[in-house]
Amino acid sequence: MPHSRDPLEPSADDFERAGRIGRPIGRWMARWRRIIRRRPWLNTVYKVIVTVIGVAVIIIGLILVPLPGPGWLIVFIGLTILGSEFHWARRFTGWLRMQLARFWAWWRARKARKAGEDGEGGTDVDGTGESGGAYTDSDTDPTAPERPGPQD
Repeated sequence: MPHSRDPLEPSADDFERAGRIGRPIGRWMARWRRIIRRRPWLNTVYKVIVTVIGVAVIIIGLILVPLPGPGWLIVFIGLTILGSEFHWARRFTGWLRMQLARFWAWWRARKARKAGEDGEGGTDVDGTGESGGAYTDSDTDPTAPERPGPQD
């Protein structure tokens, strides 16, 4: 299913790339899902296994959230596992992605606004108040005043 390239959609390229990468895997998984769905008892066992694994990954991720490491990433992976079988998990993951994209857009706008208010737009490299300075370190700037060296 090709996705349109909407410039307002931050993940349009990701969807396209994931579609290309995941085609062989998707075909293989679709074949196995057809086999599993033909047998109701096997389909139930499969859903139970996916649910247990997905919930376990989410719980592990939530435990890791306050610790250093990728806690939220693991939670999202658990939701993706659940989303492979449950529509509500797919919708919730999509909603979370949109909230995350909105947060990052807000964060970038806030950062740019603060930089504009402070007058520090990030282009004042050499500290002269002019943008686009050629030197970033006073050791390589021949016009910089001498710094006191280490005492011998």
